[in-house]
Amino acid sequence: MALDRVRVPPIEAFRDAESFYATLAHEVTHWTRHPDRLARDFGRKTFGDEGYAREELVAELGAAFLCAALDLTLHVREDHAAYIHHWLGILKADKRAIFSAAAHAQRAADYLHGLQPNAEAANTETTTDTEAAA
Repeated sequence: MALDRVRVPPIEAFRDAESFYATLAHEVTHWTRHPDRLARDFGRKTFGDEGYAREELVAELGAAFLCAALDLTLHVREDHAAYIHHWLGILKADKRAIFSAAAHAQRAADYLHGLQPNAEAANTETTTDTEAAA
């Protein structure tokens, strides 16, 4: 049985906690592409092909959306230049690619937010517990 995991280096391998969580946000955005989740498939066959570039653009936008929601600052990484090269090819060939990627990224962010415990229910329980203690 295959394990369903998102693997990232330990937090100590990053320059700061925000960099760790930004990378984790990128990787969990990839995680949402699985057929049992959002079933996102751009026809990726090999590393660096068009499908790869499209998925990377979605993951990077998804990470940006998640980091914004968590009030985390994204930092430019050295490997971004290589990604940008792939993205530019897609963006030049398809004028709507950025809109499609942003829509997929937003669906991924929404899916991941939906996995979190209901904040409203947690606030209600806290209020009820506080009132009971008073």
